[in-house]
Amino acid sequence: MADGVPSLVLASASPRRRELLGRLGRAFDVDAADVDESVWPDETPLDYVARVAEAKAAVVADRHPGRIVLAADTTVEVDGEILGKPADAADAARMLRLLAARAHRVHTHVVVTRRGESSTRGAAVTTTSIVQFTPMDEAEIAAYVATGEPFDKAGAYALQGAAAAFVAHVHGSVSGIIGLPLAEVRELLAEADEWAAAAPMTAPCRDERP
Repeated sequence: MADGVPSLVLASASPRRRELLGRLGRAFDVDAADVDESVWPDETPLDYVARVAEAKAAVVADRHPGRIVLAADTTVEVDGEILGKPADAADAARMLRLLAARAHRVHTHVVVTRRGESSTRGAAVTTTSIVQFTPMDEAEIAAYVATGEPFDKAGAYALQGAAAAFVAHVHGSVSGIIGLPLAEVRELLAEADEWAAAAPMTAPCRDERP
């Protein structure tokens, strides 16, 4: 931290990611990026989360030269379909019907980057976890949708919320499913701290990436 300014910037408006990153015990600022989160034709779920997270990181890194920027994106995949945030109640119910009584994958891509005086450093990791849902009848789906919880969540559910009652078991990173895989983030930030120590920032940088 220089002059009271944290070296780390979280490129996300998600309260869940803010809470998770806070568990690592380091100071950070929040600066959310507005990027295109629509799914491109023929884009795979893994390509999608990587593209969106990388785009968030690039936008925010441009605004904070010399600081470490962390960005992430999470999506739910079932039968190869990307389940983002539901458009409305009917869409949320459709997604929950797809997930009920079966397993699905949750992908989270995390990017850490730093724009230096003459170059950019970066590292990234993708985690994939498997979530098994219990059966859900129409009344249970309607009641859950009515809570409002699904509407800003990929796949229309929150593992850390009321949807926990529908989760039979999880294989993988629980924090990654929520939005930020903390074990992997801890390692990425340790690497980024080494970049910053090796090349402290003294002037605005220029981006030399192609």
